Amino acid sequence: MSEAAEETQQAVDVAVKQVVDAAKESAAEISSHVEDKKLKFNQGMTNTMKTAEEMLAFSQGNVEAFIKSGQIWSAGLQDLSKQMASSAQSSYEEAMAAFKAMTTVKSLKEAVDLQVGLARSVMEKSVAESNKYTDASFKLAEQAISPISGRMTIAVEKFGKTA
Repeated sequence: MSEAAEETQQAVDVAVKQVVDAAKESAAEISSHVEDKKLKFNQGMTNTMKTAEEMLAFSQGNVEAFIKSGQIWSAGLQDLSKQMASSAQSSYEEAMAAFKAMTTVKSLKEAVDLQVGLARSVMEKSVAESNKYTDASFKLAEQAISPISGRMTIAVEKFGKTA
């Protein structure tokens, strides 16, 4: 082969080698970028799934808190209703006893004294019962809201630090 042909062949071989090397280098870089993006995507998906699981668990806790709150409220209302029914029964019995006592009075003064005593007793009992039911209602409201309040505290702690 002539010297010019050899030089041309060598130049072609060098050019081909450079193109092949450049292609291999580009392919390696592309492969590296693809692997990097794939890794970041997988990490992102893992984080997304973890966040979704945490939100599901948090939501489940909220539902449980609302159920617990409803149970406390319902039980408390039942207790208050029983107390009110008992009070009504007691008031009825006291009224019947007062009626019987009124039938045995022998003078107008005795009737007025009995009526005044009865009115005072009824008023005092009404005020005491009203105070008792008010206190019990506030206590019930505090107890019923407690599970929800606890969830709010958890939400502030959990989501306040991520913001």
